Order: sequence, then C-alpha cells, then structure tokens
Amino acid sequence: MANNFYFYRNLIFTTLVIMDLPYFFEQTIPQVNQAFCLSSTTHKHCAQVLRMKAGEKILLTNGQGLSATAIITDTNKKNTYAMITNVEQHSPRTKKVSIGLSLLKNTNRFEWFLEKVTELGVYEIIPLLTTRTEKQHFRNERMEQIVIAAMLQSKQCWLPILHNPTAFKNIVEYPKTCKLIAHCLEGEKKTIQTFSNEKEILILIGPEGDFTAEEINLAIQHQFVPVSLGNTRLRTETAGIVAATLSILN
Repeated sequence: MANNFYFYRNLIFTTLVIMDLPYFFEQTIPQVNQAFCLSSTTHKHCAQVLRMKAGEKILLTNGQGLSATAIITDTNKKNTYAMITNVEQHSPRTKKVSIGLSLLKNTNRFEWFLEKVTELGVYEIIPLLTTRTEKQHFRNERMEQIVIAAMLQSKQCWLPILHNPTAFKNIVEYPKTCKLIAHCLEGEKKTIQTFSNEKEILILIGPEGDFTAEEINLAIQHQFVPVSLGNTRLRTETAGIVAATLSILN
C-alpha cells in the first residue's frame, strides 16, 4: 500500500514538472533527434526573458495538434538551438464550436474576447462586419499573437482558426450543420443547451446595437435558429464568451 502511495505521488510530481516546462509556439517542428534553430520570438523569450541555457528542456506546439519536448543545445545573442526528443500528435477537438462576433469599437474588449474563447477551446473565430459595426479596422498580426498566447497559456495544442473580418451577408451562407444567432429582439428563441449533442456549431453575436431586424430575418432564411443567452442583457464580448462556454461544456 505504501509503495503504491509513493508511486502515484512521484507520478503526479513528474507530470507537474513536465507541464511546468516553458511552452512555445513553433510553426514547424522537426522530427525526433533533429536539431533546429528556434524562431526569433521563442529565442528572445528563452534567452532574454528566461535566460535559459544549454541542457534545459522546453515544450513546443505547432498549433495543429502536434506537441514536442526539446532540449536546448546552444544559445547566443542571435539564436537558440534545440533538439527534439519526443513528438506527440493529439486528436482534434470532437466538438467544433465557431463563434462569429462583431468587431467592437473598443479594441481591448475584442482582444479580451479572443483571449478567453481561445482558452475555452473554440474551433473557429470569425470577426463580423454588420450594419451596426462601428469599427472595421482589424490588426490581423496582433490578433493572431493574442490567440497564440492564449493557446499556450491554457496548455492547448490546437490553435483556433482566426478569419479576417467577414461581412454578415457572407457568414449566413457558411455550410455549418447547426447555425445559431443570438439577438435581443422579441420572438421565439431556444437555449443553446438544446443543441448540446451537435458536433459542429456556428453562433453569431451582434454588435453593441445588436443585429438589425433585416439581418436576423436573413439569417433565419438561411436556417439559423434564434437562441437566448439568459435573462440579462450582456455586452457583446461577454455574450460571445457565454455562448462559447455553453456550447463547449454542454
């Protein structure tokens, strides 16, 4: 009995140590026992922020389900080199939740939404351009970095697909099996929990002023089902996070 206790204690400790290794994104991960040069972003974090040295271990992911353990072999002012010691391919998400959310006037709030739904494990994020969308500027590179950072922070290895801003008239034609639209106008609505058995869900969330009646009708004509997110009126970014949570966890 005592031997079992120490075995499981050591197993848990070992797992925690592995999970605590610094975790980085590398678009391309080579095969086992192959040395390579880390990207400039990873190099700066390893060498300048963490001041890591040869012999230390790191974890890597390509955001496409591949994770790897690597050992730093050399580091200098310009580059950090590592060798892959183990590679593992993880299965894709069994439930693919896509969130289409209008761009917001306050960019910080949209970035916060990106971060949180990535941590929750959404499959796809689609910034929307609707009739009442006030701001249409989208800094793609910055948004991608936010999504990558959130994936790493939450110890995931699947990066959500981040689309460029998409017009509402185009999003309604997406070929998804289960299409939902959350809005504040009166009318018959279902709950997201009704669709808990669906494996592929697209949910649309409108801007601060909500979707127009014309947009809602257009969505319904394209087989979107109106849904409610509760009895309180939520900010757009909060609604997106609630929708993602209800869809993923149910």
